[in-house]
Amino acid sequence: MPQEFLIVGAAVTNGLFDTLQDGPCTLAELADKTGADQRALWVVVEALVALGYLKHEASSISLTGEAYSIFYDENSEQYVGFGFMHAYNLMSSWLQLPRVMESGKPVARKRAGLQLKSFIRAMSRNAAQGATEIVAYCLKDLPQNPGVLDVGGGPLTYALVFVEKGAEVTILDTPEVVDLMLPELDPGLPINMVKGDFTVALPRGPYDLVYLGNVCHIYGEKENRKLFLEAAAELNQGGRIVVNDMIRGTGVRAAVFGVNMLVNTESGGTWTYNQYKTWLEDAGFDVTPISEIAGRQLITGIKK
Repeated sequence: MPQEFLIVGAAVTNGLFDTLQDGPCTLAELADKTGADQRALWVVVEALVALGYLKHEASSISLTGEAYSIFYDENSEQYVGFGFMHAYNLMSSWLQLPRVMESGKPVARKRAGLQLKSFIRAMSRNAAQGATEIVAYCLKDLPQNPGVLDVGGGPLTYALVFVEKGAEVTILDTPEVVDLMLPELDPGLPINMVKGDFTVALPRGPYDLVYLGNVCHIYGEKENRKLFLEAAAELNQGGRIVVNDMIRGTGVRAAVFGVNMLVNTESGGTWTYNQYKTWLEDAGFDVTPISEIAGRQLITGIKK
């Protein structure tokens, strides 16, 4: 049973850790600030004390040094932040898998507020681990100061590295993500954030690179074919499209992630290399074999 994970996730959702990050509280103060029932809060606080996240000394409740390092100290080797909350938020959907198997329909849900922030944190943390190597691979042999369209790049992780390497970047993401991330963007950087939906249209180019980082698994064949055709139309001759995603048939992870897409999307999934190759070739690209870069699987298409 993932009991610790559920207890910590509930405490994050309740705002308990953020409240104590501002300073120690009594149980009554913590209940008042978080809006929690005092008896229920006491039970959860004592569990978090036993698990090593909190200290309860006399009447004062506070974060332990280790908890502060894990959640808030970005310079600590123990730092995790709250990116794990994306997995916590997905658990309720996964628990409805038997119903999804019967109906074939995903669980209805909408990311907002804390859930959206948790999703962005998770995407940023996952992407950051290999962003420098992946960007170097994407930009190799492209013109100096290339134009890049980063589809779904709202978390800014790749965009900031593209800019470091001399690129000018256009990001297309949903209005909610752009509104959340735009205040964190240095206005002096050559990054243009565009609100939109890639299943409707892409921002006008031309570009030297269209980068699709963990985008294609959200939709099925129809949407991906349309995306690849529109990407080709916005690329310069000899420009490239790079798909960074989990490729079905290459291991357990992609197959399991396909279940996540089954539960949470209408038509999403993980797709085989041959499917990607066919869709890209039909859109006018010469397609390379899978490249393993920084533990990620990349498929590149060169516009004919």
